[in-house]
Amino acid sequence: MDTRLEPTASSNAASNGGSDVVVRGHELTRRFGEGDTAVDALRGVSLDVQRGQLTAVMGPSGSGKSTLMHILAALDRPTSGHVTIAGTPLGKLNDTEVTKLRREHIGFVFQFFNLLPMLTAEENVLLPLSIAGEKPEPDQFEELLQKVGLTDRRKHRPSELSGGQQQRVAIARALVSRPTVVFADEPTGNLDSKTGGEILELMRESVDSYGQTTMMVTHEARAAAIADRVLFLADGVIARDLGRASTHDVITAMDEITSQ
Repeated sequence: MDTRLEPTASSNAASNGGSDVVVRGHELTRRFGEGDTAVDALRGVSLDVQRGQLTAVMGPSGSGKSTLMHILAALDRPTSGHVTIAGTPLGKLNDTEVTKLRREHIGFVFQFFNLLPMLTAEENVLLPLSIAGEKPEPDQFEELLQKVGLTDRRKHRPSELSGGQQQRVAIARALVSRPTVVFADEPTGNLDSKTGGEILELMRESVDSYGQTTMMVTHEARAAAIADRVLFLADGVIARDLGRASTHDVITAMDEITSQ
């Protein structure tokens, strides 16, 4: 496996193909602050997120991985460069239009679950559809609850669920509207090793069963090892771009990047 560092700050990770690209970032930069105190979190990142694949993003603390995900997920705007989601350039949209696009095309899975405590598991899962004024297709909804292992926990509130069960609710909530892409920010970061492994299996299953395009930020090598592609960020640029990789390959790549 070729794991050489890319020689330029602007990644050549973007694909030449177009029809299977669901999220595209072009020459993205993000600067926080001004003058001598300015911090460049991203310094010219280009990449394509392919349909039906799980892409993992890794990197040292401060490498820009969470900033990149927030920009690609339309939660933040780049200082320069542009993002396209499902063929729509975000730079041409106002705030209301961006909110609508997120609702229609994007699902989120967060490290700390972000569930509403007054709602049951089932109500939390259905929240994206409720906000949109839509109802689930009953058979598909029951299949989803079964796949994520929530059939017998559907009437429980978050306080009555374990951390792993709460994350299952969060994953089902991200999947219920069949979004174009799911973004997961450290989805196993608040879980023990065994429960985290179960959540990773569930995320992989959502890609394999539903063809759900997923982008996951993680610091765990075992999490990156379930992905179809692993991007490594360092100092605001994509330093390495791997295909399917073993846990050992991921650890080796991270060690080489952090030792530069």
